[in-house]
Amino acid sequence: MLASIMAGSVITVRDIDPGDKSWVRREAEHHGISMEEYVRRLIREKRKTSEGHQKPSAAFRRYFGTEHGIELPLPRSHGYRPVTFSEDDEK
Repeated sequence: MLASIMAGSVITVRDIDPGDKSWVRREAEHHGISMEEYVRRLIREKRKTSEGHQKPSAAFRRYFGTEHGIELPLPRSHGYRPVTFSEDDEK
């Protein structure tokens, strides 16, 4: 899907799946609004639901992950080290 921004807040979407486009059209007609307004509301709803529910590690990974040139440490379990009895421990 290719999107380009034109004239400030207008977005043109090209190469959209015909099934998706007809679904958006039906839903917009069901609610009595234009397709553009329906998409705006979908975006607003998605932003609202995704803003406060992100883990700090996910936010860090999103802005500083490997695609931005930073290697993140591997996730570790937080707990006690297992006790081992071997000859190497005695030295």
